[in-house]
Parts: sequence; C-alpha cells; structure tokens
Amino acid sequence: MNIKKILIINPYGIGDVLFTTPIIHTLKDVCPDAKIGYLCNRRTEAILKNNPYIDFLFVYERDEFEKIKKGFLFLWLKEIFAFLNRIKKEHFDMVFDFSLNSQYGFFSWYAGIKQRIGYDFKNRGRFLTHKIKMSGYNEKHIVEYYADLLEYAGFNLKYKNLELYIKDEDKKKVEEMLTREGVSSSDNLLGIIPGAGRSWGRDAQIKHWSTEKFAQLADKVIENYNAKVIIMGDFWEKELVMSVGEKMHHKAIDLSSRTTIAELAALLNKMKVIIANDGGPLHMAVALGVKTVSVFGPVDEKVYGPYPASDNHSVIKKDFPCRPCYKNFRFTGCSFNRRCINDITVDEVLIQTERLLKK
Repeated sequence: MNIKKILIINPYGIGDVLFTTPIIHTLKDVCPDAKIGYLCNRRTEAILKNNPYIDFLFVYERDEFEKIKKGFLFLWLKEIFAFLNRIKKEHFDMVFDFSLNSQYGFFSWYAGIKQRIGYDFKNRGRFLTHKIKMSGYNEKHIVEYYADLLEYAGFNLKYKNLELYIKDEDKKKVEEMLTREGVSSSDNLLGIIPGAGRSWGRDAQIKHWSTEKFAQLADKVIENYNAKVIIMGDFWEKELVMSVGEKMHHKAIDLSSRTTIAELAALLNKMKVIIANDGGPLHMAVALGVKTVSVFGPVDEKVYGPYPASDNHSVIKKDFPCRPCYKNFRFTGCSFNRRCINDITVDEVLIQTERLLKK
C-alpha cells in the first residue's frame, strides 16, 4: 500500500486527543515514509506540537470561524475555504476521522482525500468511504474504539501508552517558577487538580469532587509526608482552586492560571503523585508516566479512565445502579445528589495516595 500522507481529525478536548497518540505512533511505525497531519482545535495544539510523529498541524477553532460568520458571511466563506485549501494542497491519501461529525467528513471530501475512514454516528458518516456504525463509547476504552478504525484500514495497534512531549524551555520555565515558590529538587510534590472537564462547559462541576475533601486530603498528606502541595487549574477555575486553599489548615502553592498548556505538562511532570477529577490534566499526567489517583463520578472509567490500566493509576469510584449517567455523549441527569462522587471519602483517596507515595 503506497501511502504518502495521512491526516488525523480530532477536534475535541485534551483527553480525546491524547487517546489518539498510540494511533499516531502506530501509523508512523507501519508507514514510516508517510507524512502525518493532524486537525485539532486551538487548545489541543499545544498537546500535539512537540510530537515527533506529526508533520503538519491544522488548527480549526470552530468558535473563531462562527464569530466571523455572524459578522461577515462572505469573509467566513473566504476564510473557511482558504483553510480547506491548505489541507487540499497537501494531497493526503487517507484520513482517520474521529470527529463523529459530518462537517469534518465534508472537509476531507472537499480536500480530495480518497480513503476517508471514520464512524457513522447517527448517520453522520455520509462523506466517508469506509465507516463503522456506532451509537457511542460504552463497552471499552476510547483508545480501543480508535484502534477499530486502524484495523478497518488493515493496521493493528502496536502502541498502547499515551504520549506527551515537553520542550526544554517549558521545563526551564516551570523549574524557575517552582524555585520562586521555595520548592527544592528534593521536595515531595503532590499535585491537586480540583477542576477539569472544560469541554463539559457549565456541567463540568458535575464531575468535581468537593473542594472541602480536596482540602482535607491535602492537609493530611502535608502532615503525614511533609509534602508540598501544588494546586493547579485553568484561569476559569481560579475561584475553585482558591476555595481549596482557603479551606486548608496548611499552606499550599497555588499555580492555577499561571501556566500555558505546555507549561502545565512540564509542571505535572515534576509531581510525585497527581490527585485529580476526570479530565484532560489527568490524562496528561498519565501520558507523562506520573502516578495518579483519580475520582470518577458520572463518567465510566472503563471508557474514559487512565489508559492503559496500571497499578500506578488508581481510580476511586462508587458503583450505583444509575452509574454511569453519562452515556452516548449525553449526561442524562442525576436524581441522587451525585452520590456516586459525593460518597467518596477522604480516607479512600488518602489510602491510594499513600500507596503511590510509598511506591
């Protein structure tokens, strides 16, 4: 099979994009002479730009294009076709479309890509030449669903670990930041991420363990292990992070909203253990090989949890008949006061945190 260029499309969040990194590495291995392009959004560009197996990045930020469309329809048409023509001129032979959206299928069709492989979700695969019918991710991890598309093209998944690459300059910036905060290289660093789930918008809080419990946990780790606790979060999570700090008896270091995505990766890489909700930063830590304790509520950890499963990644959950209530890309609502996550105790998370700190 003479494949010279392959395009991958995934316009979703950090976790979804990281779940494609075993696919990228496998494709580069089975087609070593092929160039690989990737269409992503603005936020995940930083996750991919240092990946040595990617040759082209195409950033499509839908909100930016929609803003232009509302003001100037002609300008929007000009910009959207200029963007598509940049893809078209690369003459890709094959595309793996993980978007579940006919819009991106149209992009591939317009770009003249002959083999267009993806999912036919709710009959949205009309522009695909090869498609797998599916109703959602329910029975296995997303990475394994993604691998199904590889097999459809005749390839087997050769790599399973998520991959994230950090530039030396980002490592240096983080080291300087930690030094200013009084952190030394010998300190035990514990990362706390009380937010995450930005792609869920206002519903993200549904996935969050309480700030009170994060605070209690952080205090106990400081007392028992003389650790330094670093609290992380995006700029839109600043209030959430401050709430954890205010409820602690000991002092934590608040680095929320002070790093770029690339610098966050470098910061995560300095931690001995990360304690986090389900979300992009958790999967960044997993990709970096950092030990994690994660709290899962409405989302199925078998589908969206740390991958591959490992003794270094402990998932804390409570099983109820109604869980998971996030299925087929929809949150069906909760009538039980989020017991699946609210019933998780500080001691349950502490036991797993201590196990990994001692490891």
